Amino acid sequence: MELEFAGAVWFWKGPAPWHFLSVPDEECGALEAVSAQVSYGWGMIPVGARIGATRWTTSLFPKGGGYAVPLKLAVLRAEEIEVGDVVSLHLTVDA
Repeated sequence: MELEFAGAVWFWKGPAPWHFLSVPDEECGALEAVSAQVSYGWGMIPVGARIGATRWTTSLFPKGGGYAVPLKLAVLRAEEIEVGDVVSLHLTVDA
């Protein structure tokens, strides 16, 4: 399954701070449909991700009835992304 969407980058200031992009509600239904097949626990869904020319692997975090995509610092630097920037993200889920 492949999904593509845009959203604003947000920052979670917890004990381990991290940047995220929220998956829009429209795409969450498709993810829920395959989650039982691909999740490895706690509802995490492994994905391939791409912003611009930068690709990486990560896992979607369940959050507030939807999913959040963690953005590695290397991705933010490579694509010159800051908190609040709206970016287009391509996700691949192997279901």
